[in-house]
Amino acid sequence: MKRDDKNLGMDRPIARRDFLAGAAVAVAASTTFQPGSAAAQVSGGAGAPAGGPDPAYYPPKLTGLRGQHVGSFEQAHQARDGGFSPGAAAADTGESYDLVVVGGGISGLSAAYFYREMMGENARILILDNHDDFGGHAKRNEFRHEGRVYLGYGGTMSIETPYPYSFTARSLIKDLGIDVPAMQRKVNKDLYKGLGRGTFFDKEHFGVDRLVVGQGVKPWPVFLKEAPLSAKVRADLLRLHTDKIDYMPSLDPKGKAAALKAISYQQFLIDHVGITPAALPFFAGQGFRNNMRVDTCPAYIASRSRAPGFAGMVIDGEPAFETEYDAHFPDGNATIARLLVNRLVPEALPGVLDADSVATARVDYAKLDRANQPVRIRLNSTVVLAEHEGDPATARSVKVVYSTNGELRSVRGANVVMACFNNIIRFIVPGLPEPQKQALAYASKVPMQYTNVFLRNWKAFKALGIQSVSAPTGYHSNFGLDIPVSMKGYDFASNPDQPIVVHMGRNPNTPGLPRKEQHRLGRMDMLATPFETIEREIRSQMARSLAGGGFDPGRDILGITVNRWPHGYSYTYDTLGDPAFAEHERPHVIGRKAFGRIAIANADAGAAAFTNEAIDQAQRAVHDCLYSRGLV
Repeated sequence: MKRDDKNLGMDRPIARRDFLAGAAVAVAASTTFQPGSAAAQVSGGAGAPAGGPDPAYYPPKLTGLRGQHVGSFEQAHQARDGGFSPGAAAADTGESYDLVVVGGGISGLSAAYFYREMMGENARILILDNHDDFGGHAKRNEFRHEGRVYLGYGGTMSIETPYPYSFTARSLIKDLGIDVPAMQRKVNKDLYKGLGRGTFFDKEHFGVDRLVVGQGVKPWPVFLKEAPLSAKVRADLLRLHTDKIDYMPSLDPKGKAAALKAISYQQFLIDHVGITPAALPFFAGQGFRNNMRVDTCPAYIASRSRAPGFAGMVIDGEPAFETEYDAHFPDGNATIARLLVNRLVPEALPGVLDADSVATARVDYAKLDRANQPVRIRLNSTVVLAEHEGDPATARSVKVVYSTNGELRSVRGANVVMACFNNIIRFIVPGLPEPQKQALAYASKVPMQYTNVFLRNWKAFKALGIQSVSAPTGYHSNFGLDIPVSMKGYDFASNPDQPIVVHMGRNPNTPGLPRKEQHRLGRMDMLATPFETIEREIRSQMARSLAGGGFDPGRDILGITVNRWPHGYSYTYDTLGDPAFAEHERPHVIGRKAFGRIAIANADAGAAAFTNEAIDQAQRAVHDCLYSRGLV
């Protein structure tokens, strides 16, 4: 091991990197689950039957490489590549259900919930999920230290949206016992008082490593003077952030809106504001709506996101983006997923009533999939085929084939809800009409990586006067202390001497290429990067950024969990990369159409990366199911 790696703490045995680095992918995907085996403990037991028989089976406590973990995607890729033909032989389990849900994320769990609400508590439902845990992107991460559990969110982080929740979504949140105003009051707004944001300029792009504190708080002349920038770049950025100039004086407000929709924010900055291209690295890590970047974000969206350069312009159209509905849980929206599971399989989370009581509850995974209960949740089960038994127009059942423990098995459902992401559905349901397949293939989900780093304390942040760090050209574009929320039985850190979870965000992109192509390359990058490389980048980035506060990665980092989501945020349309579709011609509208007794529910079906959209689409899909049977 190199000396630099030892200084970073790469020799510390905190994340079982030997197993999770990627070298054991083939082994992990084919290992037979045995209670207490390495596969059960580390990978979650790739291919494990229905939560596994081991009482110690508890995926939230696993560290290392999570999210789209080893064993959760290989069979789906095989289906994508034509590995499972219609009529493929599979062992018939003999199981038959009123509803089979493909995908145990918030949309899939909500679909099961709504179906029971409409059809009664005795409706038989099976939820199949390819991961070793339920919740989809709503991933719960746990760290254990000195007898305590510390929580982090590995994906969907909050109840938030720039537009109002529907009656359906609001009602479900209320039915689950979530009091949004009360949750907002649980945030400790005083804990980080006096701590601001630091911007880290790295030597590879700016000539020197330097953390500059106070962006957005210090006067721009002061902040920019401290940044390692050339005189020209500094002058251009100062003008951009302080001058109130109409950069399109010949256009009226309506004309400005049209023009801004036709160019990227980068093009606006260079061609209209007149900044030097040498200033673009300052914007490299900045994400706008749905993590569009400076070169792919329409200038109009940048203006609605309050990006600099528009203060002197009157632009016709929609107002700036605002968060309409907001609440955060210590484990993100895994709280919502756990509350839904509690309503569907109460025995797995006994005694849970609301968001407070679920925070510290431990799921009994062995009770998720038992023959004597109406709702069953079967993990480590990747669906590879769904076919009507007969003509889709008249068939009374759908055969669903899934892969688990290296075997193909089949079940039947009077209805099926496909609650996985859109792009894979066309391969799993080969009988879909070709125009619908093309529509489902249109979107390109945004790759996202949510990393949680568990620290012994946060003294370095306090010493530097920062709560978070923006890194324009860093491996992770941002990181910061977690949102301080305490719940019943769960106390957040109260001072810098105590352990804390630091959240890091990464959206791999390749500037200069079309947005969809950047997403595709980002997915490839994620799946090809071993954990050891990611860990080294994490340790190095934090060490360099926080060096002035006395941070020592070898001493201060106690745990690392990397949640990679190659297919992360749902794709949203933009005026640069997408035609001006009529509403009924939009690919997500065509793609979500019911096909016989198969319906589609996910956030993709609403073309919006929000939890409320996942809930709304679940309700619509259940209505499609009932309509297919003449029940509505």
